[in-house]
Amino acid sequence: MTQPTIRQDDFNEISQLIAAARQHALQTVNTVLIELYWQVGQILSRKIAQAEWGDGVVAQLAEHLARTQPGLRGFTSRNLFRMRQFYEAYQDDEKVSPLARQLPWTHNLLILSQSKRPEEREFYLRLAIREKWSKRELERQFKTALFERTVLSPVKVSPLVSQIHPDALSVFKDSYLVEFLDLPQGHAEADLHRGLLQRLKNFLIELGRDFCFVGSEYPLQVGGRDFALDLLLFHRGLNCLVAIELKVGRFEPEYLGKLGFYLEALDRDAKKPHEHPAIGVLLCASKDDEVVEYALSRSLSPALIAEYQTQLPDKALLQAKLHEFYWLNAPDEDADA
Repeated sequence: MTQPTIRQDDFNEISQLIAAARQHALQTVNTVLIELYWQVGQILSRKIAQAEWGDGVVAQLAEHLARTQPGLRGFTSRNLFRMRQFYEAYQDDEKVSPLARQLPWTHNLLILSQSKRPEEREFYLRLAIREKWSKRELERQFKTALFERTVLSPVKVSPLVSQIHPDALSVFKDSYLVEFLDLPQGHAEADLHRGLLQRLKNFLIELGRDFCFVGSEYPLQVGGRDFALDLLLFHRGLNCLVAIELKVGRFEPEYLGKLGFYLEALDRDAKKPHEHPAIGVLLCASKDDEVVEYALSRSLSPALIAEYQTQLPDKALLQAKLHEFYWLNAPDEDADA
């Protein structure tokens, strides 16, 4: 009897079931482990706060666990201290504490050690969950000072973006780090374009998880003439095409006219009936914020202006600026009195 021909694709259904089950098991183990660390931290915090235990008891506890539970890992003095710190950081915040339980312990340790403020911890918790960052990707976001840049330089969009896509402000950034391209000082637009395509995975991670690549030098034909859009992407959450034009110099107001023309062509000829109007992004090497504000205030196109940076920012300088920002915007207690 002739055996039927089996293709590798025929096994995909079972392979996918196994992969999904393994992922679910890992998530379940992580949830249980984080809950355990939370409870241990809670006990340590309570007993030390009530002077039942001194700080030195933590080392004794670690020795006791190592002696009575051979093979137990993760309960060293240092890690027990971190469990206490983990609990005390979130114990009074019912909104944020559930977020911490959704991330692996390594992510939580990184956020706890690197964040200077409660709002910074919440910022990275929410983004790490939404973007599903690996530990390496999360480390990179701290190096790029994403929180400081987001607070100090909120994204600048045209009024139409806020009307058509109210969620866009949480999707786009005012600046994007492309240090992974290793671009020379005097690079050309072609170098930037080629580098982004060669390191597309890195670029999509920097943009955000819901961005999908559609095409490069995407062809648009209007009135018998051919045009080419630098990069075309799609954002699943916003359900719209995203047109990106690259400029290696500073932003100039006239760039918006060409971008608006491309958006009109996309909406007429490329947008599918169930999709929302396209958004345009001018990614420039530099920009004057006042010029950007003037240019966008009267723009009739859903567009935004962002910078690309080829080197990691000076995080210490940004943290100093952030400290000054919070100090200047702190409530005036004398005025409230």
